[in-house]
Amino acid sequence: MALTDSLLSLVIFLPLVAAFILMFVLRGEDAAAQHNAKVLALVATIANFVASIFILTSFDKNNTGFQLVETHEWLAGLQYKVGVDGISVLFVMLTTFLMPIVIGACWKVEHRVKEYMIAFLVLESLMIAVFCALDMILFYVVFEAGLIPMFLIIGIWGGKERIYASFKFFLYTLLGSVLMLVAMLYMWWDAGTTDIPTLLNTHTFDSADFTILGITIVGGIQTLLFLAFLASFAVKMPMWPVHTWLPDAHVQAPTAGSVVLAAVLLKMGGYGFLRFSLPMFPEASAILADFVMTLSVIAIIYTSLVAMMQEDMKKLIAYSSVAHMGFVTMGIFAMNQQGIDGAIFQMISHGFISGALFLAVGVIYDRMHTRDIDAYGGLVVRMPVYALVFMLFTMANVGLPGTSGFVGEFLTLVGAFQANTWVAFGATTGVILSAAYALWLYRRVVFGDLIKESLKSIADMDTREKLMMAPLIVMTILLGVYPALVLDLIGPAVSNLLDNVATAQGVVETVAPVVSH
Repeated sequence: MALTDSLLSLVIFLPLVAAFILMFVLRGEDAAAQHNAKVLALVATIANFVASIFILTSFDKNNTGFQLVETHEWLAGLQYKVGVDGISVLFVMLTTFLMPIVIGACWKVEHRVKEYMIAFLVLESLMIAVFCALDMILFYVVFEAGLIPMFLIIGIWGGKERIYASFKFFLYTLLGSVLMLVAMLYMWWDAGTTDIPTLLNTHTFDSADFTILGITIVGGIQTLLFLAFLASFAVKMPMWPVHTWLPDAHVQAPTAGSVVLAAVLLKMGGYGFLRFSLPMFPEASAILADFVMTLSVIAIIYTSLVAMMQEDMKKLIAYSSVAHMGFVTMGIFAMNQQGIDGAIFQMISHGFISGALFLAVGVIYDRMHTRDIDAYGGLVVRMPVYALVFMLFTMANVGLPGTSGFVGEFLTLVGAFQANTWVAFGATTGVILSAAYALWLYRRVVFGDLIKESLKSIADMDTREKLMMAPLIVMTILLGVYPALVLDLIGPAVSNLLDNVATAQGVVETVAPVVSH
């Protein structure tokens, strides 16, 4: 019982303990010390994943409230409070599942290895804390603190333009969150608490229209608060038009940094919409739903077209991520069971698929030191295993039935169709465009004649690379053929969220039934 009572704190702080050991105990910069730093980071992340499995086994999916809650006094009037519900528990599992793979992707790094491992371990703790935080100020602190290790990962171990990309990433995400902090301080003053469960269940912010400087604010204070949170979460996702930092960050980040950025950090924006925007500002969410869904459709179509024009593989996949996050925001603001189920499923699925795609780019970059699509061609001749793995994740990214990518996109489109048929129609064209740019990329890199001399001696995937890909392959196919693993877990929590939103809006709504599994 004592272990269960502190299970979340164990998972949050275990990587920090490993980082502390690396920082103050493990000495030396020789090859042996570098190897030991990698081994310690790998062992710590694997141990953390094992510990997180106990979170899942202790979790009661029929209990729609927060579970495994821990509360400790933090600062004056503030508290360290963590817990998980059916929405957040999967993001904790996604983070701990991916981090050993991320460390595996760092294995060939030779520059300041100890500091590199410390940055990823600290980042893991902060990412998990974001999904567990049940205090608003604690959420903000860990939400923003995660910028620091990612800033260092891009800025120190990135490509030629790493300084520009790291500062652009930092400034975009930090400035977007300043408005969220102002909104949080107002909520603290108005509600008298920073406790997230209390804010979710007992307090609804004023939604009465008012006029300021001749402008009528429809939805009142709720709308202003919603827009303040939107400024932060939209940048984090990122949504169009505040997405331009992401391609630069991905191109300059090392492979492991791109995996973390795409697979976990982007999901914090979608999680924030579900944790704050919908339940705390329900009237404003209903008023601005069409606006957000319109931005989502623009993102899906526009960034898919931009992806088709790219010559850098990483930049193409980065724009693809923006398009897929458009499906997430579209599903969330459809504000029905299928839409939100699909949005959460899409975030989890995208974590596996996009992470694997960036790893796939890293495999050939390690050999050829270029991400230019024109530098490749005919790789199937020399790298059949790589060609097969790359094909699987390319098709999953397109949304091939039988892969997890299909389930998320299909459910978000079903939810969007119930809310707005034109939005669903626009998003469906994005599915077609995604097939165009993904298959175009695959054909140019993998198929064709092997005519470039530099590629004629290229080696296929080694054991380490296959071991990194294997768990991602398993999860992509498993969730594609048996999506109930996720949908059964999130269904009750999503249904409860929609009930609370409907109640707060003061209307009687019939929530769409949970989709049949």
